Amino acid sequence: MSEQEKETQNITNNEPIKIKEHKAFYFACRAIVICIFKLLYRYTVIRECELPKNGSYIIASNHLSNTDPVFVGLTHKRRVYFMAKVELFKNKFFGGLIKILGAFPVTRGANDGKAIATGEDLINDGKVMTIFIEGGRTKTGELMRPRSGCAVIARQTKAPVVPMCITVVGNKKNIFAKRVIHIGKPLSYEDLGFSNDEEPSPREYREASRIIMEQISKFREMDRKDK
Repeated sequence: MSEQEKETQNITNNEPIKIKEHKAFYFACRAIVICIFKLLYRYTVIRECELPKNGSYIIASNHLSNTDPVFVGLTHKRRVYFMAKVELFKNKFFGGLIKILGAFPVTRGANDGKAIATGEDLINDGKVMTIFIEGGRTKTGELMRPRSGCAVIARQTKAPVVPMCITVVGNKKNIFAKRVIHIGKPLSYEDLGFSNDEEPSPREYREASRIIMEQISKFREMDRKDK
């Protein structure tokens, strides 16, 4: 049995985490951070299409650095919610702050049913949610194998998935190096190859994850060539 099959088989159902809105604080912080990031970073945003102003969807992105969640928030006019590793919530002040900004904890590698249920709750409520599909930050800068969490939530909720790729161009050791943020077209339930069977197979999740990652990889190659 593959690692991805184990991931999907061992997810347990748990009560979702309740997330408070704090809309005014979120958008006030966003406006301030946009000004700061425009001074510190050179970044280009490529949009394959205009994303829906209403209704839910999942942003599936690669993960290069701690600034990635900020770039996701800056490049989307709607409020976005995030899965964030549980270790970030150990500090009460920082954990409280990122909760206000839309983060909720996930225990990596533990088939966290509570995080999955929270994500499904957000999507069913018409929200926009971000998942870093590789399950963690890459140490080499290269794309890693996708995890199944994104596919599980997409299949359960039938929400479209928007592939997104963050690419550093130039000197990768420079924390302020130029970035290209490439946002793709939404992939539908059908695009991801899901069937209408009551019991989805691990193969379905694996194939859907591959399709999403294939789009992210395509953007990476395009943006590296255009640097």
